[in-house]
Amino acid sequence: MINLDGVSSFAKGGNRRCYVSPINPKRCLKVLHENLLDKLKQNSAWYKRLGNNAGLDDNLRERDAYNQRAISSPINSSVWNHLAKWYGMVETNLGPASETELILNDGEIAETLETYLFREGLTPEIQEALKTFETWLRTHLVLTKNIIPHNVVIKKENGSLFLVIIDGLGCKSFIPLPKYSRFFARIYVERRIKLMWSRIHWDLGGRIGDWK
Repeated sequence: MINLDGVSSFAKGGNRRCYVSPINPKRCLKVLHENLLDKLKQNSAWYKRLGNNAGLDDNLRERDAYNQRAISSPINSSVWNHLAKWYGMVETNLGPASETELILNDGEIAETLETYLFREGLTPEIQEALKTFETWLRTHLVLTKNIIPHNVVIKKENGSLFLVIIDGLGCKSFIPLPKYSRFFARIYVERRIKLMWSRIHWDLGGRIGDWK
């Protein structure tokens, strides 16, 4: 068991906190907020309360998302060019954690695309990085939820910027045809790309109205 006493989280989302692993500083541990599952289950529809917590647990959903065909049976190793590696579930004194690759630049935790865009805007460098990212999505058909800039970080290599997904994998379709059909996966990925740009322009435009 990994002891996280005295370790401060470096990021916090609606459902999880992120910690640098005290065992391996190149890995991130994502731990659910205390009592979160009980609260989520209490506020869920009655039929969701009848089952187990798997559908509410972000760590288990992340595990399932990494098992999608595009990642578990990739066309080549470049599937990892824009995706943080996942190392499985580990036990901590704060509860089970999803252990992923921690993206670093010169030993520092990589900043999010959101942080970069708010500071720099749509620079030529980041536009090129987004173009490369789109090509990767279309090539591998990795299924994501809506691609939100705070779930993507910027990796710097050889003077260039590369986008890396650190959260938000999975399929949002009510009927998950994209999981089983490349035809529907292509349609799904194109929709995610379109929504990604919609979110970026919404963020940079002052977040007025509905970005979708």
